Amino acid sequence: MAFAVLASCVLVLALFLAPHGPTDGEGGTKGISANWWIGVLPFAGLLGAIAVFPLIPAIAHWWHSNLNRYVVSLIAAGLALLYIGVDAGAVGVGNALHHAVPAEYIPFMSLLFALYVIAGGLRIETPFDGHPRENLTLLLVGALIASFVGTTGAAMVLIRPLLESIRRRKYRAHSVVFFIFIVCNCGGCLLPIGDPPLFMGYLRGVPFGWTLTLWKEWLLVNGLLLVAYAVIDTILHRKERHEVQRADDHRRFRVEGAVNIPLLALAIAAVALVVPGATVAGTDIVAPPFAREGLLLVLTAASWALTPKRVRQANRFEFGAIIEVAAIFIGIFIAMQTPLAVLSSKGADLGISSPIAFYWVTGALSSFLDNAPTYVVFFEIAKTLPFSPEEAYIALAGGSQIRVDLLTAISLGAVFMGANTYIGNGPNFMVKAIAESEGVQMPSFFGYMAWSVGILIPLLALAEVFFP
Repeated sequence: MAFAVLASCVLVLALFLAPHGPTDGEGGTKGISANWWIGVLPFAGLLGAIAVFPLIPAIAHWWHSNLNRYVVSLIAAGLALLYIGVDAGAVGVGNALHHAVPAEYIPFMSLLFALYVIAGGLRIETPFDGHPRENLTLLLVGALIASFVGTTGAAMVLIRPLLESIRRRKYRAHSVVFFIFIVCNCGGCLLPIGDPPLFMGYLRGVPFGWTLTLWKEWLLVNGLLLVAYAVIDTILHRKERHEVQRADDHRRFRVEGAVNIPLLALAIAAVALVVPGATVAGTDIVAPPFAREGLLLVLTAASWALTPKRVRQANRFEFGAIIEVAAIFIGIFIAMQTPLAVLSSKGADLGISSPIAFYWVTGALSSFLDNAPTYVVFFEIAKTLPFSPEEAYIALAGGSQIRVDLLTAISLGAVFMGANTYIGNGPNFMVKAIAESEGVQMPSFFGYMAWSVGILIPLLALAEVFFP
């Protein structure tokens, strides 16, 4: 405990005292030394801890404590900053901290925290009791709304109704895995507010409505996933149907805590319309730093004050899941600054130029790094590539251009393959934590990847054949 408090104080002090001047590129690179691989080790070590510690009996109980997760996360962050400070060719400490914490971690956690609390005060009761067609309906609804309320918003609203539906089922983890595939990721590719990478493209001049042209890819991938889920869930339901009895409590459709619906809409609007340093849509007002995060916290406080306690009690609402995400991702955001800097510096040297290459490389890196900055790196690389007059392109705000096929590949790779691991996209880990708090035995880090490698990636490879 004392170490965690001391390390937190040092981190905060370093954040405010370390200088952060102009940066060279999105990640703040100043040139990467030949020993860059050493700087990647803290990030790799943290991923290893997340993946392996729960599997070791002697450590698993210790790792279950959020305080201990936080300590490991801070150690990884500290080692990454130590490398950055020692290696003069790496990212500057001030730039790395500024980029990792105020620019990424605080907005990330503010959004997740707001949606977690607001959606946690919204109770959607259904008569569903785990039948495959009922679970399939919830996943379909999630796929339909994810692009319009964001993957995080859709996930936070629908995960509890799904868990309530499958509460009497013997086999439950597969439903949550497909929920992560569909609702937390693949459903969100139709609008910039659907997933953070697409929003980064919008901020860089991609027309707001362009992502709607991805509807065929959205339909194909989500359709294949829904079919795969229906087959698996039906088989497992038949296997267990003699062991599980249907509920006799005569539940019906009902929404409680409805005050959170407009609060949720306002939170989504705040993310879409309030960008620090830019004018608020339809006005001449320039949003100051952290204005968006401030609005989200105000909406969170309103939700907490206005939601009846019995609604949160019925949802079995607690803060453990969001604390777990906060504890682990502070280390991830700081430790990944060197890998992102390496990618920014050497990405153009990878020699990728075809849509297939952009799709798989962007997707592979988005599986383990934050998919938003990964998208930005390959977006900037794609802008530098020449194109012939017969190739379709998009004129971006500011006068630059980008090929449509490359932008499509980068967008789909970042959004779809953020589902490949628990850390590929913010809501993935959140949903896992919520499900485990409800007693669902979720797969380990590698166990989850077995699902993504065995089901998701083959479907994405099949779908890639039909992409332009």
